[in-house]
Amino acid sequence: MSLEDMTNSVREKVSGASLNATVKFDMGDTGVIRLIGGNPPEVDNDDAAADCTIKVAQSDLQDILDGAQDAQTAFMMGKLQVEGDMGAAMQLAGAL
Repeated sequence: MSLEDMTNSVREKVSGASLNATVKFDMGDTGVIRLIGGNPPEVDNDDAAADCTIKVAQSDLQDILDGAQDAQTAFMMGKLQVEGDMGAAMQLAGAL
């Protein structure tokens, strides 16, 4: 799945959600997906400041988006590293 496809998938999943922080998924060389707080959140690929950065491999994020892996389980297994506001990351748990 391309970065554009993943970005569109995130955009669809959070279309009914509300987020009061900026959260960025950092997939290293693949790029970033940033969610900017709002109702619904804006989604873009700008590598700009965020309240919370979640470092994750592209394949793991894709599994989470596809429902093949639970985000909380991935975090416990060390597949997600959260930097910054953990509460912001937790807001996404239900949306993704």
